Amino acid sequence: MRVTIHQPQFLPWLGYLDKIDQADLFIMLDTVQFKKNEWQNRNRIRTAKGWQWLTVPVLQHFGQRIDEVLMNQTVTWKAQHLRALDMHYARAPYRNRYLAQLREIYSAPWNKLSDLNKATVQWLLEAFGITTLVHHASDYAARDEPTDRLIDLCQVVGATEYLAGPGAEHYMDKPRFESSGVRLDIQVFQHPIYRQVYEPFEPNLSALDLLLMEGPDALTILRQTRPMNHSMTSV
Repeated sequence: MRVTIHQPQFLPWLGYLDKIDQADLFIMLDTVQFKKNEWQNRNRIRTAKGWQWLTVPVLQHFGQRIDEVLMNQTVTWKAQHLRALDMHYARAPYRNRYLAQLREIYSAPWNKLSDLNKATVQWLLEAFGITTLVHHASDYAARDEPTDRLIDLCQVVGATEYLAGPGAEHYMDKPRFESSGVRLDIQVFQHPIYRQVYEPFEPNLSALDLLLMEGPDALTILRQTRPMNHSMTSV
């Protein structure tokens, strides 16, 4: 069984979905430290001037786990996000179909960032048609050291292969991981080029961008640039 593991992100990009699509099981790593000014509480959408952030305001302190971070309820971020999406994707072919679903997610009374992120990830997976099973690291016991944590999570679910992101060399002890008996593979992601509301093409946006433009064809477009070896190489 091939497993991949990643922190729950807010409306994540296509590389995130591509990695999940290649796995049998995805474990949301909701037990690690929150990282400010990264992708856990924000992502990018297309605009006429290039791109802009959609940011979820949070109340957090240094060292806090992702599943402990609360949202700042004094900021009217939901209305701001939805206005931006309505305006910048007014000409997107599948705008009405998917933004109506996203509004339902936004309407829920979210308190914790991780719960919102899990909901947006699960919604994107379902909208794209990705059927990978999803678990949460908080449901398992695992050590805190990064490599030990991955080993423990892989072993507890019975993984035979672990698909890591391209930056694995920065946080993994590869020899120690491989000695655990789980095969280590590295994702090789090639970003698809597709039509956008505005030109020229802007890569590395939220996967929502492709979904609003291509709808049911989004997953086919995501997969079509994947190398024949399923975007993985042995380490």
